[in-house]
Amino acid sequence: MMAIAIEMPKLSDTMLEGTLLKWCKQEGDTISVGDIIAEIQTDKATMEMEAFDDGVLAKILVQEGGVVPVKKPLAILAEEGEDPSSLSIDDIEAEVAEAAPVEEESTESKSSKPSMIKSGSAQITSEEGEQLAGDPSTVKSSPLARKIALAKGVDITLVTGTGPGGRIVKADVELAARRPKVQTGGGSGGPTPVPSMPAGKGDTVNEPSVIQAIAIDRLTTSKQTIPHFYLRLEADVTRLMQLRKQINSQVDATHGNKFTVNDFVLKAVVEAIKKTPVINSSYDGANIVSYKDTGLSFAISAGDDLVTPVIQKAQLKSLLQISQEAKELVKKAQINRLHPKDFEGGTITVSNLGAWGIESFDAIVSPPQAAILAVGAAIEKPVVENGEVVTQWRMNITLSCDHRVVDGAAGADFLNAIKRMLEAPSLMLM
Repeated sequence: MMAIAIEMPKLSDTMLEGTLLKWCKQEGDTISVGDIIAEIQTDKATMEMEAFDDGVLAKILVQEGGVVPVKKPLAILAEEGEDPSSLSIDDIEAEVAEAAPVEEESTESKSSKPSMIKSGSAQITSEEGEQLAGDPSTVKSSPLARKIALAKGVDITLVTGTGPGGRIVKADVELAARRPKVQTGGGSGGPTPVPSMPAGKGDTVNEPSVIQAIAIDRLTTSKQTIPHFYLRLEADVTRLMQLRKQINSQVDATHGNKFTVNDFVLKAVVEAIKKTPVINSSYDGANIVSYKDTGLSFAISAGDDLVTPVIQKAQLKSLLQISQEAKELVKKAQINRLHPKDFEGGTITVSNLGAWGIESFDAIVSPPQAAILAVGAAIEKPVVENGEVVTQWRMNITLSCDHRVVDGAAGADFLNAIKRMLEAPSLMLM
């Protein structure tokens, strides 16, 4: 075979770039199809990158920590004994420089010569001065990022960099170009930078991770462009708590599986969608797309990040199957072993903060989905029933909807269907 480029894979639908966290193979190592060659941090999780060809890892082009746009080269795979220089990649030096860390220099040397960016065998020279707020020529950014910003009319001084050391790279500018411009009181048509309290002595300043940076962009876009409305109900989950306790006391009948309260919530959402299918839709900018299958996303806290893997074709699965699959996805998230397929096909999301004692909250719709259910803790409290004060387990549920797809009546029908399932949990066992 001819030498080929190992490229940054697109590991999720929303991924524009990835961080090469670790090389699992070194230059000169023999590679076989299926071998784990690197660990990549995407906008959703840390994932393993597998080899799709046999060969020898002839040349590593991007060092650990490099931030690389998808489809850009990471390394060269060659036949044994083949010269990696036989690979022809147009402008490979410029592409590699997008991911490269900046070599540290003294203040004196910076003022007298341009800084050098190095990665693998590539070496690129760029004019870099000290960063001065409001001056595009001195913002810490790559030459390609500045060129794209100029072409697309993006004010690069307002762009948040996700490259090494906060460097603005191509993908940052492309994300900024897709954001809607917010009209301000001054009539500039551009977003007003948010003033922040400068860091003081003893304060810590941390760059957001790749997952956090993408979440910042997606959720900001969601709140700015999706017309949200919110519906709230409180459900009596006394029977659910009793049924769960009864089932979990007979683990032999459930193959050792113990059910969580969230398992019942997930199943209730799936059953409610069958009664209100419009919820399982999205707006694509021109049309409303209705999905045949229910992709049930649910939020998991994984270290400092929040990930939302998907239980696919959930409408075909029993409560036991949903419970088992959810546990497996949680386990994989906790050890950073979620794969791209684990994020495919989400059509609605459940976010449950009950384990933290939160009684109610409003969640932000995750585009392109049209709804997200926020679930609070089950709290035992006194309530009035038939003129008498009794004790019940109560749970607040809040539905956030995209009004372009879901109207108030449909949202109310869906939320009430969930409430009925939670209050009569034996229906979910049928």
